[in-house]
Amino acid sequence: MAVSGALLSQCPLLLPQNREGTAYEGFVTAQGRDFHIRILLPLDFQLKNARIECSWHLKKILHGYRHILKQRLHRCPDLVTFMAELKTVLEIGLKNTRDPHIPRPPEYYSCLVRDIEILGWNKVTYVDTGLTTIKLKAEDSCGRQHLITLKLNAKYPTEPPVCLVDFPVHFTVSWTPQSSLLDIYNQFLAALESLKEFWDAMDEIDGKTWVLQPENPTRSATERRIAIGNNVSVNIEVDPQHPSMLPECYFLGADHVVNPLRTKLNNNMHLWDPEISLLQNLKDLLDIDFPSRAVLEKSDFAKDCGICYAYRLNGATPDQVCDEPRCGQPFHQACLYEWLQGLPSSRQSFNVIFGECPYCNKVRKVKESK
Repeated sequence: MAVSGALLSQCPLLLPQNREGTAYEGFVTAQGRDFHIRILLPLDFQLKNARIECSWHLKKILHGYRHILKQRLHRCPDLVTFMAELKTVLEIGLKNTRDPHIPRPPEYYSCLVRDIEILGWNKVTYVDTGLTTIKLKAEDSCGRQHLITLKLNAKYPTEPPVCLVDFPVHFTVSWTPQSSLLDIYNQFLAALESLKEFWDAMDEIDGKTWVLQPENPTRSATERRIAIGNNVSVNIEVDPQHPSMLPECYFLGADHVVNPLRTKLNNNMHLWDPEISLLQNLKDLLDIDFPSRAVLEKSDFAKDCGICYAYRLNGATPDQVCDEPRCGQPFHQACLYEWLQGLPSSRQSFNVIFGECPYCNKVRKVKESK
């Protein structure tokens, strides 16, 4: 099958690669841009069995139109018709795609390279090939390592980059058309120091207690679920802007264990001293010593759910404990709710269900998990 004049007219840069006319390779043009493509036809020239290979860039643009192209391969009578439709789809894809690889004006690159040189290449940990995404590293006064990711648009430096950080508070930069990467970096350093007290408090908790959740806390995480004893824990939420103040506390465990802890917290609130560490304050108010990482293992507190026999269920850990002192079996809230729903003797009021513990038959209630 010889290449037809119609195909040459449609795609002048797509050329046959063999005498049989079963392989074509070259470029398809749309919006003044050329995209590499290779088409392999079977010996019977049936388009429905054709194989199309293209550059990663073209594949990305056409990704959302795969079902359309597959349909057209089955229905187009010949390669010329299919290439015409492919170009139409490509035109649509280009209009609907914000392409980060479109070359930017020369002054964009010269300005950006100059800013990086002023800042120092030693502070750069990553730059993508298009010079549109940059990651900078910084160290706070306590030696903690931090990253800031900058996503620049074509109007830089007239418009500021989008800044992505692992912070517990919103981070915004002050920017003028005369600003540079150094200005962002200095504002980043200032923000790190403003959060120093918060991270000091969280690092002490992470280092000296057994944190049940989150398992690998990020720098933006403001909550910690701290083990107090077997099937007993306290969930605290710290205000990152006022970390020396009393955090929100929520106890998890059997009522006969956590009720005295709630009473101590309420009675001793006046003893909270913002001049000492958050962890020491919690110890003093609750009149306890949190289990030490140096003495005990996490498995001493990380007890599996009594229903699904797993510790983690979709990221959640057991947070329901039977109130019967001789039982004390932990459960995931979702597991216990589902279990009680299946019991004929259970009764439900709105989103709260009442039923018997699977282990000791003590009646307990549980809310529907969100």
